[in-house]
Amino acid sequence: MTVVENKAERAEGWNRPQVIEPDGEGELLEVAMGPHHPSTHGVFRMDVALDGERVVRLKPVFGYLHRNHEKIAEGASYLASMPYTDRLDYFCSLTNNWAYALAVEKLVGQVVPERAEYIRVILAELTRVQNHASSIGFLIQEMGASGTPLMYAFKEREKILDLFESLTGSRMMCNYMRFGGCRVDVSASWLDATRKVVAGLPAFVDEFEALLSSNEILMARCQGVGILRPELAINAGVSGPMLRGSGVNYDVRKVDHYGIYDRFKFRIPLGDHGDIYDRYMVRILEMRESIKIIEQALRDLPAGPIMDTRAKLRGFRPKPGEAYGRIEAPKGELGFYLISDGGLNPYRYRVRPPSLINLTILEDMCLGHNVADVVLIFGSVDIVLGEVDR
Repeated sequence: MTVVENKAERAEGWNRPQVIEPDGEGELLEVAMGPHHPSTHGVFRMDVALDGERVVRLKPVFGYLHRNHEKIAEGASYLASMPYTDRLDYFCSLTNNWAYALAVEKLVGQVVPERAEYIRVILAELTRVQNHASSIGFLIQEMGASGTPLMYAFKEREKILDLFESLTGSRMMCNYMRFGGCRVDVSASWLDATRKVVAGLPAFVDEFEALLSSNEILMARCQGVGILRPELAINAGVSGPMLRGSGVNYDVRKVDHYGIYDRFKFRIPLGDHGDIYDRYMVRILEMRESIKIIEQALRDLPAGPIMDTRAKLRGFRPKPGEAYGRIEAPKGELGFYLISDGGLNPYRYRVRPPSLINLTILEDMCLGHNVADVVLIFGSVDIVLGEVDR
């Protein structure tokens, strides 16, 4: 094998991995993994060129699940698009709702009542816990393990989805946030049930980590594999656990203090090596921090209204202008860019999906690794195709 480096890109600070070319002793084998491969998390394809077992090229191919989300939103009222946001990252509908609501609230200068802000934080952090647990479960299953870790994750996820269903009427497509607040208030019985679930989460994370973190096979398959250098992560716009796994201290909750996140004490876990194992550990530690945030929010939840009395949902016509609202979704920075021309519908509606942005460096992380490692590296990115394709 010979190594080819692009010196111009390195001089500009674009720290790409080394590109590996075949040595000419054999032909490349081109393999299409997907679009229905069991480890591709949906209808996604990777066109991989192999020199033996070693990856020399990889091209992500997506678009199989394109639903024209953004163009549909430009022909619908602002509120009518809220249920469509549920279908982006369908594991995390409540955080999708929040990001869109935040963008519209910035566009019109909408104020959100204190109680609604606390409820949003509780639901967002519950969403983060169930997303990370599921992501880790899928990753271990793709490693060839039995379904035990995934069933551990889904057992806890079911408890959280039960809370979502009892509050919003739906387990996954919640359609709960509104511009200026939330659709319905939480009841005393719902809060009691939430406290009970949250009280059991630390023991779940302890058990989950004890089962996995010191496992010799997991460490051998994940440590030193799929390294994402911090320079490349920053230049490529990567965010979320992917970015923090590479040691970059950036979290929109700390940077923007959107909602009321400046009122809570929590740490930002960081990795040291940027490999699959670091991304796994960051998600484990983020679940622990999310539990702390939920406990503080439940303790301090104030009484009061859940909707701004000046909020207008029918005949909603924002003044001409533009706004970008973003949050720290479980998979990274999720943003909505809106332009209003004063009409009932957005003139421009654009989603900044973390799953798509984080996929752009998949080839960089896979070059030089064996084809069996590609499945794990891809799994460590944690994507949902509904958000990638839109």
